[in-house]
Amino acid sequence: MAPKQPMLDQMRGNPRADWDINDVRTCCTQNGVDLIPPTSGSHYKAKSSVLHGHLTVPAHRPIKAVYIRQLVNMIDAHVAVVRGQKDN
Repeated sequence: MAPKQPMLDQMRGNPRADWDINDVRTCCTQNGVDLIPPTSGSHYKAKSSVLHGHLTVPAHRPIKAVYIRQLVNMIDAHVAVVRGQKDN
């Protein structure tokens, strides 16, 4: 049996899969990005401590591929900045 891929790699490889907000939460937690629940409505906010702005993700299921791609790009940028800070 093949080893399980990290959630980020799974999302990168198949953004059109049936992803839900729990998968987004898991991916954010694994990569050090905060996922802020809605105070009203159904949109969560993914926020990085090292990047400006945030990404709004609707909690409707399934989450559209465009939001998953944006999340993957945001997490990649977050990880790159964090690694760059560690190298210095």
